[in-house]
Amino acid sequence: MIDKTYQPSEVEGRIYRTWEQAGAFRAGRPERATAAPYSIVIPPPNVTGSLHMGHALNNTLQDVLCRFERMRGKDVLWQPGTDHAGIATQMVVERQLMERQEKSRRDMGRPEFLNRVWAWKEESGGTIVNQLKRLGASCDWSRERFTMDEGLSKAVIKVFVQLYNEKLIYKDKRLVNWDPKLLTAISDLEVVQVETKGHLWHLRYPTEGKTFNPDDPSTFIVVATTRPETMFGDTAVGVHPDDERYKALVGKNVILPLVGRKIPIIADEYSDPEKGSGAVKITPAHDFNDFEVGKRHKLAQINIFSIEAKLALKDNVEFAAGVAASADFNETLAMHGMDRFAARKKIVERLEALGLVEKIEPHGLSVPHGDRSNVVIEPFLTDQWYVNAKELAKPAIAAVREGKTQFVPKNWESTYFNWMENIQPWCISRQLWWGHQIPAWYGPEIEGQRLNLGVDVRFVEESEAAAIEAARRYYNARVAIAKDFNDFQSSKAKLKTEEGGPVKILRDEDVLDTWFSSALWPFSTLGWPEATPELKRYYPTSALVTGFDIIFFWVARMMMMGLHFMPSVPFADIYIHRLVRDASGAKMSKSKGNVVDPLGVIDEFGADALRFTLMRNVAPGHDIRLGPQDVENNRNFATKLWNAARFVEFNGAARIEGFDPKSAKETLNRWIAHETAKAAAEITQAIETYAFSEAAGAAYRFVWNVYCDWYVELSKPLLTGPDGAAKDETRAMAAWALDEILKLLHPFMPFITEELWAVTAEQGPKRSNLLALSQWPFLEGLADEKAEAEIGWVIDLVTAIRSLRAEMNMTAAIPLVLAGASKETQGRAERWAEFIRKLARVSEISSAASAPQGSAQLVVRGEVAALPLIGVIDIAAERARLAKELAKADADIARVDAKLGNEKFVANAPQEIIEGEREKREEAVGRKGKIAEALHRLKGAT
Repeated sequence: MIDKTYQPSEVEGRIYRTWEQAGAFRAGRPERATAAPYSIVIPPPNVTGSLHMGHALNNTLQDVLCRFERMRGKDVLWQPGTDHAGIATQMVVERQLMERQEKSRRDMGRPEFLNRVWAWKEESGGTIVNQLKRLGASCDWSRERFTMDEGLSKAVIKVFVQLYNEKLIYKDKRLVNWDPKLLTAISDLEVVQVETKGHLWHLRYPTEGKTFNPDDPSTFIVVATTRPETMFGDTAVGVHPDDERYKALVGKNVILPLVGRKIPIIADEYSDPEKGSGAVKITPAHDFNDFEVGKRHKLAQINIFSIEAKLALKDNVEFAAGVAASADFNETLAMHGMDRFAARKKIVERLEALGLVEKIEPHGLSVPHGDRSNVVIEPFLTDQWYVNAKELAKPAIAAVREGKTQFVPKNWESTYFNWMENIQPWCISRQLWWGHQIPAWYGPEIEGQRLNLGVDVRFVEESEAAAIEAARRYYNARVAIAKDFNDFQSSKAKLKTEEGGPVKILRDEDVLDTWFSSALWPFSTLGWPEATPELKRYYPTSALVTGFDIIFFWVARMMMMGLHFMPSVPFADIYIHRLVRDASGAKMSKSKGNVVDPLGVIDEFGADALRFTLMRNVAPGHDIRLGPQDVENNRNFATKLWNAARFVEFNGAARIEGFDPKSAKETLNRWIAHETAKAAAEITQAIETYAFSEAAGAAYRFVWNVYCDWYVELSKPLLTGPDGAAKDETRAMAAWALDEILKLLHPFMPFITEELWAVTAEQGPKRSNLLALSQWPFLEGLADEKAEAEIGWVIDLVTAIRSLRAEMNMTAAIPLVLAGASKETQGRAERWAEFIRKLARVSEISSAASAPQGSAQLVVRGEVAALPLIGVIDIAAERARLAKELAKADADIARVDAKLGNEKFVANAPQEIIEGEREKREEAVGRKGKIAEALHRLKGAT
């Protein structure tokens, strides 16, 4: 017996436990041993994470695909797991230590701290997994992986060592995003650009050989900068080669104020003559663009900051090189240890006192901040480990060009190519403790003395034992060819080879970028580097579903690593989705207070309502707008389905063993079979082509409009009428169609459909499977154009009359005249007259050779249906009202067009405002079309 109301909170947990107990989501089920495999790897959420709306969208999309393919009989593996999230996790544990007033990370030491992190992970790291289950994610949880579990760690070490040996990993000194609070390099994805009201300082740099005079422009060049605090690291002034103002100065020197260093004026296209003064200070060690300029012109790189972003000037050889002692220079040296922003203020004060500030302008700019630390990120010159991404990118670019991997939508390929063809070395080292420690060792010391043979030696191996052995071999070889043995006896020089010998080596303290281990996810989770059966069966994976923001950080790197180590592409298709925004189109953020919590939505409306809302609204190239009303509407859809199932049960409609819908005799039943097959085909094709909103839309229209609104309504006389073949057939057909609906909706709304599948099993033949494991509808031979033509005509006629009544505000019943109707149409009208009168509020139905005077004419499937309006409405007044509405629609369109035609508005307005205006225009155009149609119908009503 189906309950009166559906309560998601009472059903969802129970249903999910049923799936788990049945092993419904396990890959490699015995009965599917010969089935085609289908595999997806989950984008591993941070182990510290909590479900947000992006997760909800991404995982619902994946779940739709997995449930769909599982029902199509494939052996589905949805590989779950979590990411160790180096910075985030380390911060969580450090914060916990501080709150508990325990020893700090550095006080307790690395081994003890890492033990605490592992303990936290075991205690709290499964939160997001349980939240994904609440969403309905049908992952094979028995195969859950973690980026730092033993198997994946083995894969990471092997990849690092192999790439190093292939000279694709190396150490270099380059600029990185440096977080001066966390004291580590971070990736671009961990940098947030914050719009800030700052200043543009126009500074006078005196030209060499001339006495500075603030009133004589020939004695200085003006540079514009937003960061005067970095000027101590300047090594040039840049101007555009075509800038006539400065052509005569190129090749000459200026004197760096407050320091006294001579720096050249160089010509480089990076300088923009239209910005500021057209001349810029070049600071290669503290600006990414300047770093590239410096490489082109072979400029010195002078790092003037410490890791805490304080001035580091004392004992700074590069800073002091070529600078003569002076009072200004000594005062500058005294600023050593000053915070960068305090230094900015002090530098400007000193420059103003010397007359070296021409002007200061307000200036808006984007300032990079660490997404975890919330401090300003510093471009910082430091030694880090890098991957030669340019080399690894070549086969990854070719694979997409050759169609081995396809992006959906295809336009994302251009983004991928743009990034990949301009790729820079990938910085993979992080100055953290939590993560995969880099397998590189330095040393060694022999019997307490460090050997120095004049070379920088590191040993990159898969284990410390292997590194020690490599050190022994290396140094024995060096000793054997050394010319000078005066510093040690031959007995000490010869390294022992037994275990526990006198060699001591030190491991690199850095850990790998989290994205490094994530790049191996598609094959490391399947057991690589071992040749496992899972690796053979499920790699390459079938599809990847991910957001556009990590195409470069994750997708591209998985492509590179998969092709290099497997060697084949890691996935056939890459489906890219966009963001979930709030109801007004604004990006969700805690600072705005507009974040929609998916768990809160699930608590209020149920997981199915949230999932179906997301699927109905996800569309290529568009962000999703999500508001409470959207979810409530889809909760109402779930209620509609539930009530339809109760109607079917109440009217004795139950599944019949062996019922064949092809055997139906009643036109209505043949029509619903036809429509069910049509909907199944539409939904199947849409999911196959990743057109999720089209699939969900087709399911919605079929269930709400076709089945609930029309079939249920039209079948009532048969279901409530006298017993007989027609009633029995209608009962069987209603139950059969409901079963097919549950199957078609299951990928989108798994909980309510599984519950209805179970409760409807109480009547009729026993079900052989859970719905999650049942066969997807494959309906052939049910097309019936004759039945569709008849029922479709009734539906179209009633719909057209209802629309006209709404457009013209008619409430009274009106007559219907079929003008020049064919015998076939007249016959349909007679057979369905009762329904037409009731559903369209028609007082009578008649036929005539032509439409009566003063009637509105509707063309329904090529034939005219006329509605006499004289005496029903004031036609002249209605024309006037519609004309006013038409003028208002035109004005609304013109107002939006004026806004969107304003370049300044489009350039400065937030994207959500622009999208909102476009939606207003679209609504107004649709409204105008309906009004114009209503006016057209009144033309004949005189």
